[in-house]
Amino acid sequence: MSDCKCNRRAFIKGAGAALGVTAAVGAGFATYAMKKTWDPLPSVVAAGVTEVDVSGMKDGQLAQVEFRGKPVFVLKKTADMQKNDKRDIVIGDARFTVVIAICTHLGCIPAYNDGEKKFLCACHGGVFDENGVNTFGPPPTPMQIPAFRIDGQKIVLGEEGPEYKKMTALA
Repeated sequence: MSDCKCNRRAFIKGAGAALGVTAAVGAGFATYAMKKTWDPLPSVVAAGVTEVDVSGMKDGQLAQVEFRGKPVFVLKKTADMQKNDKRDIVIGDARFTVVIAICTHLGCIPAYNDGEKKFLCACHGGVFDENGVNTFGPPPTPMQIPAFRIDGQKIVLGEEGPEYKKMTALA
């Protein structure tokens, strides 16, 4: 009879230890799975930075690129366009307007009118000048400037370079 108690006690201790090990392994897998859900998807990481080569742009030319799923206008200014030291990106002698091409009123995408040198939002008549500053209609604020860094003749969207930090300090 005494052998029976020892075997039962040993079995219960062994089963308790096995349960503890199983729980620890399960907790490890659960922690790993939770961490993987917190990591950004590779597509998000890849979409985090967009390079715009402006070396071949002509004066007055507008380019549209996609940055983090949003349209961005890059306008190479002509000599007669209004300068804006708080919003212009300067590379060498060239000045650029770089804005997220979304109206700050209701999120429409404005069109650029080359003749008037203005961005026009058709849905509610919003007008932005060539610097992306709201000048007429319901848009409450200028179009946003994405974080950028200048790398030679490229504008790297998505990274805060010294030019962007200086620009945001002026605002």
